[in-house]
Amino acid sequence: MRAPKDAAGEEEFALRHISFMAAAAAVAAVAAVVTAGSAVAVPAPGGACAAVHVITARASNEQPGEGITGALVDQIVNTSKQTVSRAAVDYPATLNNYANSSAQGVSALKQQLTTEVQNCPTQKIVLAGYSQGAHVVLDVLGGGGGGALGATTPPISSTTASHVTAVATFGDPRHVVNQAFDLGTSTRNGIFPRLNTQLQVLSGFAGLIQAYCDANDTFCDSGFSIQVHLTYLDRYQNAAAQFVLSKIGG
Repeated sequence: MRAPKDAAGEEEFALRHISFMAAAAAVAAVAAVVTAGSAVAVPAPGGACAAVHVITARASNEQPGEGITGALVDQIVNTSKQTVSRAAVDYPATLNNYANSSAQGVSALKQQLTTEVQNCPTQKIVLAGYSQGAHVVLDVLGGGGGGALGATTPPISSTTASHVTAVATFGDPRHVVNQAFDLGTSTRNGIFPRLNTQLQVLSGFAGLIQAYCDANDTFCDSGFSIQVHLTYLDRYQNAAAQFVLSKIGG
């Protein structure tokens, strides 16, 4: 969402921000009920590198850990024929000062991903993110910031990014329609749409990404339904799991 240059635009910007914070409060209330388990970091047997490593960035106001996206990770772990380790991004995931929280998430995931590649260079890495976590995951790959989110930041190095094998995101507030990796029924941009330069970088990963956004989602479709935003796994968990499994080789 870019800062406007005229009075009418400023009023619209302010109203959208107020709407965002009101909807965010509703998300916080529901997230307290639907949040899954706490932070996890499951190594391969014997401490060796697993064949696959899944890193998850949770949604806003979920407790530290994988959050509701943990159900998707469970399905991948339980279905894959390979050894799979898992970890969660350690970041605030707050709605107060959202720009700072998401920026911290991007920085944390960049470091986490870089360290994982250094420690386990032959590993296949899967990234998963929900809501603010989806924002974080895709900003790491495509570059972050811009407009209301502050200064732009570069994407992670291509050397590190080349180890990412599959990406699944849900309800990304930076969603932009008509991207090759978009799935779902959305016809509108999210509340913080990505810059064209960032989308160009992400297009290079299009075959590895499934980014779900449905119509009327408060955040990724600039709509009015918190229910749509909170229920992606009800609709798409099996499809996302099958996509990840196909990319990692079962």
